[in-house]
Amino acid sequence: MERLQKVMAEAGVASRRASEKLIANGHVQVNGKTVTEMGIKVGDHDEVVVDGVPLHREAHVYYLLNKPRSVITSAHDDKGRRTVVDILKEEGVEERVYPVGRLDYDTTGILLLTNDGELANRLMHPKFEVEKIYIAKVRGIINNNDLKQLRIGVEVNGRLTKKAKSRLIEADHKKQTSLVKLTIHEGRYHQVKLMFDAIHHPVIKLHRETYGPLDLHGLQSGEFRELKQDEVKLLKKISK
Repeated sequence: MERLQKVMAEAGVASRRASEKLIANGHVQVNGKTVTEMGIKVGDHDEVVVDGVPLHREAHVYYLLNKPRSVITSAHDDKGRRTVVDILKEEGVEERVYPVGRLDYDTTGILLLTNDGELANRLMHPKFEVEKIYIAKVRGIINNNDLKQLRIGVEVNGRLTKKAKSRLIEADHKKQTSLVKLTIHEGRYHQVKLMFDAIHHPVIKLHRETYGPLDLHGLQSGEFRELKQDEVKLLKKISK
């Protein structure tokens, strides 16, 4: 038996706090009866319905994908474009999984997909500051002052980004491009691209190498694998 709001969060309905509001406002029924009190516990055989939609509970699964270019980070796309979930389905994954966070259409690299809604919500919450490492190919030759600006923070949409780590990997003076390693702890929309725009070095290519304790070792572009139990435990540990 587990608390109702926890079961809802794990099923991906909403975060625990948002689930509590749904319960308090009369949006949730358990075995045909509307419940509004906190602390109610439910088991595997209890029927939970949220706004008329039965809650679907299944065993948690966790997949790590090396996202290729030209794929949407979403479960569905209105324009019919291929999504990261399509990649897993094509290889026989039947569970309803969702991406944790997002990578842009043309960005490649590490992406976590799961049906553990509670863990996903925690990992995406700003307070846990999950570390992410990106490799960016940008226009122009990056200098020490540019790297310093990235480290101390640049203004993106009226807000200063948090401190980051930045390192120049190589500079191609003939093509006037630079390869930069950037480590951040935030996940704002288009953040890495906007950070480089702010120092006047627009991104040409972007690849995410790591997500928290996870990396892409052994995974080619478009390949995925299930997480090991100790990897799942690490993710839960960093998001507590």
